[in-house]
Amino acid sequence: MLGANDGILSVAGLVIGVAAANSSQSALVTAGLAGLVAGALSMAVGEYISVSSQRDAEQADLRVEADAIAENRRAELRELAKIYEDRGVEPGLARLVADQLMAHDAVGAHARDELGISEVMTARPLQAALTSAAAFTVGALVPVLAVTLSGKAVRIGVTAVLTIVALIGLGALGAQLGGAPRGRAAIRVVTLSTLSMLLTYGIGRLVGANV
Repeated sequence: MLGANDGILSVAGLVIGVAAANSSQSALVTAGLAGLVAGALSMAVGEYISVSSQRDAEQADLRVEADAIAENRRAELRELAKIYEDRGVEPGLARLVADQLMAHDAVGAHARDELGISEVMTARPLQAALTSAAAFTVGALVPVLAVTLSGKAVRIGVTAVLTIVALIGLGALGAQLGGAPRGRAAIRVVTLSTLSMLLTYGIGRLVGANV
């Protein structure tokens, strides 16, 4: 959601600003595609670095946990049992569950229930990078195609309208998935997006008039 939203709004602001400076169609297409590629790569690199750091931190935590289990397994067993007790499990049963889980996979049991690290939630840098780049690209295609396929007289208006419609759709979908009010999300998206595009339009007009 965030990647697609960023792709739509950032590239829309870029092409609207360039269009406001009375640039040629080729300049608009070049700016739009350059913004799309640069933004997608930036998202991918940033996400890869961020998630890689998270993965490194997870692996360091797992090494610390493995060392602690090797040094004092009984203390780690009590610690795991206490976690289950705090969740409402009867003490004797909590001890039994902790003992059986540690016998099967001691580090895995502590990783999941003490550190919150599981196979499903583990950091995957490459997957995160590709997903972010793809989301940004899909979002950025909306303003790029709008400004490319529209006539010169209406290209700014068409791009702005389609951008807002696309952002409203994303905002409503995100609100629905998150259980939040869709109306509030739509108002927020329309207001902030319109202000953003008005700002880039104004900058484009100013630069176009003075350069």
